[in-house]
Amino acid sequence: MIEKKQCLTDTYLYREIYQQPEVLHKLLKDETNHIQEICEQIRKRKVDHVVIAARGTSDNAARYAQYLFGAKNRLSVGLATPSLFTIYKSPPRMDNALVLGISQSGSSPDIVEVLVEARDQGALTIALTNHPRSDLGEAAAFTIDIKAGKEHSIAATKTYTSELVGLAMLSAYLLEDEEMVNAINHLPMWMDETLKIADEINQITERYRYMRDCVVIGRGYNYATAFEFALKLKELTYTLVAPYSSADFLHGPLAMLDTGFPVFVIAPAGMMFPEMRNFIDTLNEHRAEVIVLSDDDRLLRKSRIPLRLPITVPEWLSPVTSIVPGQMFAMFLAHYRNIDVDRPRSLHKVTRTT
Repeated sequence: MIEKKQCLTDTYLYREIYQQPEVLHKLLKDETNHIQEICEQIRKRKVDHVVIAARGTSDNAARYAQYLFGAKNRLSVGLATPSLFTIYKSPPRMDNALVLGISQSGSSPDIVEVLVEARDQGALTIALTNHPRSDLGEAAAFTIDIKAGKEHSIAATKTYTSELVGLAMLSAYLLEDEEMVNAINHLPMWMDETLKIADEINQITERYRYMRDCVVIGRGYNYATAFEFALKLKELTYTLVAPYSSADFLHGPLAMLDTGFPVFVIAPAGMMFPEMRNFIDTLNEHRAEVIVLSDDDRLLRKSRIPLRLPITVPEWLSPVTSIVPGQMFAMFLAHYRNIDVDRPRSLHKVTRTT
């Protein structure tokens, strides 16, 4: 018996992808004053580094924070190793740190344990979550509600981009930088424009219906985007996907390339242009099938499959919009494979790790 194909527009995933402009608007409207107050406390404490605890999609938001707080706020950022807290019972010192827990559910015990220990050590703690009354929210001194509303689909979309914007707001208001704040306030409009390329992405996606493996490349701020795009492909389409920075890929993984091997390159305009241009040339020399996501014509002309971003966003905010085509590509590919996009196999919405 052939199963009836799912109507994609009726799925939670489809609707939640399209809710993202509204979610970002609500986050900016409701949390700006609160984030400004939190930033005042951070400045008073004169923290000199940041430790972030996160898992899964939220861990990819943490990767973005490493570049954001490093480049904009000149703060070193480390990702916590939760098993040191929960299994080895040997937590590192977090003197004078800002300890940030990121979790859409706020329910993972290992992330909560990092913040509890940080609080006991006297560190300043912040939870970034969609559930401020969760265990994580209760453990932190301050909680930022990312205002995404109920996310029904197992694959996180709107919670991821609202986490990114929450981090961007922290960075901008910590610096009291009006230009950064003004750019952030344009994000709902930029997100809305990005969603308009859905038909183009859908047309491209069918070509990869039988793709078994691929790599996704990003660098700088969009290193996080490569990991998040790869995660969406893994959990929604069951494809074997490896994310890399363009630099790391040249240190060994380059050997896996063969004629027609799919390589997705995320390369919005910015400081990484010369690096990504040279990298794409290398891919073409190895006859890979290069799919480029960019707003730069020079890079798009070098690709086998160009995927144009419809609007140019400041590089430091580009991960917020550049992940959207990845979300849609994974959704469309799963649909072509007749996979239930709301309920990928073996997964649950809330994952509790220790």
